[in-house]
Amino acid sequence: MNSCNGHLGKIQIFTGNSNRELVQKICENLGIEMAKCEVKKFSDGEIQLDIGETARGKDVYIIQSTSSPVNDNLMELLILLDALKRASAGRINVVIPYYGYARQDRKTKAREPITSKLVADLLETAGADRVVAMDLHAGQIQGYFNIPVDHLSAIPYLSNYFEKIVKDSSEDFVVVSPDLGGVTRARTFANRLNLPIAIIEKRRPKPNVSEVMNIIGDIEGKDCILIDDIVDTAGTICQAAKALKDNGAKKVYGCATHAVLSGPAYDRIESSVMEEFVVTDTIKVGEDKLKGKLSQISVAPIFASAIRRINANTSVSQMFDK
Repeated sequence: MNSCNGHLGKIQIFTGNSNRELVQKICENLGIEMAKCEVKKFSDGEIQLDIGETARGKDVYIIQSTSSPVNDNLMELLILLDALKRASAGRINVVIPYYGYARQDRKTKAREPITSKLVADLLETAGADRVVAMDLHAGQIQGYFNIPVDHLSAIPYLSNYFEKIVKDSSEDFVVVSPDLGGVTRARTFANRLNLPIAIIEKRRPKPNVSEVMNIIGDIEGKDCILIDDIVDTAGTICQAAKALKDNGAKKVYGCATHAVLSGPAYDRIESSVMEEFVVTDTIKVGEDKLKGKLSQISVAPIFASAIRRINANTSVSQMFDK
């Protein structure tokens, strides 16, 4: 493959074990080989790292989602950072497709940690010069860093996926936010498809348990597209889909950027009233899970384009100008 050189020199891509498939796709989009790096464990569980080529003076990109097992993947990332910093890398860019601990972004009760800020401090201390992330659960996490942060979005790819479904259908569609906090995301998604929005108002009695309270907007007799940033246990999104059907919606589709999919998530999606649920590959999803209602699209081209632009010192935000 051809080398990829820009204003800041040759690009070098490293990764741990969290999502090598996505990293391979990014490298294919860039037309380069993944840098040689082996991440293993000692018998007691300590992480062992072996970087097989020089990084001195290179424009280095470490691509690692801090998804499950969250702490192992985070520790792999920090050790990679430390190793490349000590190897005199020219600049170290940390690309985190899924930023674990992002949901712990503020104190909601006494004596509670703000773990997403702690993770930001750890990344900076370990040697990160820049961070690239996608669809952070809370936008203010960008402010937890004292280094540049490029915040990418999967909304263009998710909206492109649904564009054909909307055009091929004779039904009216509406984009639905499953909670009040996702209204901006739903509005951005809806604007790209020129659709109206609706909002589900709910309260959450305890973590991972939600109760639908009210639907704001006109969904009766229409097909609905639910959009969220993270699907974890899938309880919220499946309950939201049922509420839409109970209130007169015809077909219900769903999508989210980050497929955490823990616990009963797969079974809930398969038994839900949704026609299809679309996620991206920021988190690795087993091929055996992508057979029923769950579909996956790749965001590798977005990351590859961002890496090219960062390497060439050109605007990243222009990627999302419609």
